[in-house]
Amino acid sequence: MTLVQSLAAFLLAGGLLTITPGLDTALVLRTAASEGRTAAVMAMVGIQLGCLIWGAAVAVGLGALLQASSLAYTALTWVGAAYLVYVGVTLLVRPRQSFAIGADAPAHMPATTWLWRGLLTNLLNPKIGVFYVSFLPQFVPVGYAPAPYIFGLAIYHDLIGITWLSLLILGMDRLRPQLQRPAIVAWLDRLTGLVFVAFGLRLVLARRA
Repeated sequence: MTLVQSLAAFLLAGGLLTITPGLDTALVLRTAASEGRTAAVMAMVGIQLGCLIWGAAVAVGLGALLQASSLAYTALTWVGAAYLVYVGVTLLVRPRQSFAIGADAPAHMPATTWLWRGLLTNLLNPKIGVFYVSFLPQFVPVGYAPAPYIFGLAIYHDLIGITWLSLLILGMDRLRPQLQRPAIVAWLDRLTGLVFVAFGLRLVLARRA
């Protein structure tokens, strides 16, 4: 995989993951509805900072693991592939029919509070770390050091997330109802599941080659 192919593939996979409704989407929409755009932007900054911290931790950990033991790194890759296939099959078989944004949070909180809330939402969600461990290594092109490249992908993912969440904040009145339509939620889950299965199988086949 070349550098251009890596970035293009990650844009597709990471972009699809980003627009699929989840905790981050719920927090930003809920904050925009109850507190306004400024608080929602602060929540978005916290969310993306949390992703960046996870990305740095995963990059350092995987880099050290690769240097210490190629066998351990290979085992982790297989576990990651199995995780991606499992999540993908689950989304394909049991896609959600709704996306609950939840009740509005208490109003009149300082804007900086929403930054911390967004940050903690990510840091306390181990699924993000598991996903980064499973997903990011397979996008490292041949000849590139894994640790800095994985951290670069985390930054890339942050930029994708900032773009999407900014669009959500600006178009909240129009996008919120669409993200709550059962057909759209189920379609996004199935498409994401298909991509996860494809990348999980690709990771296994690449290791066998």
